[in-house]
Amino acid sequence: MEIRSFLAFELPADIKKAITAVSRRGRELPLDMRWVKRDNIHLTIVFMGNVPEEKIQAIGESVKKVCTGTDPFDVNSGGLGFFGNRRHPRVLWMGLNGDICRMGRFRDALQKSLKPFGIKTERRTFRPHLTLGRFKKGARPWPHLDHMISEYADGSTQVHRLNELVLFRSDLSSGGAVYTKLDTWPLGEVEAIRC
Repeated sequence: MEIRSFLAFELPADIKKAITAVSRRGRELPLDMRWVKRDNIHLTIVFMGNVPEEKIQAIGESVKKVCTGTDPFDVNSGGLGFFGNRRHPRVLWMGLNGDICRMGRFRDALQKSLKPFGIKTERRTFRPHLTLGRFKKGARPWPHLDHMISEYADGSTQVHRLNELVLFRSDLSSGGAVYTKLDTWPLGEVEAIRC
């Protein structure tokens, strides 16, 4: 049996509160998008896809080694942006500020440790973001989206520490994805990854 899974950080309450404010504001506008449930928003570090269940324990041991050698990350919420282009926007996201460079190196170290398990390596530069919603096909959210992005350009919460990586199982259903925690690993302070 295979398990659809990913490695991510859960979000602090303050960032979830900022997400709620943005979502509430966005729902008042004709953006033509499907909003992600706030409790389903995580900071995904590595999407592993379908993994054979019998590999999960060995993957966990490999992930634990990387986490033990990595200091916690300090982050706060940033502004809004979108993937796609103005003619075909795909995803609305909230950015993050803080230990981003070091978090990218952490992602790379995790991917290297997961390669022996057949996990596909993401080659694009790590751009941490929180997916808030997905635009429906043919959406034309302008100029409302421009105003919203401007309104939250300086949106920043206080700095929070991310100190525990979570392995989530993702089960797709007609009501959307259902996430289940399978394991967690605290970040340590041994030979930390530096930029």
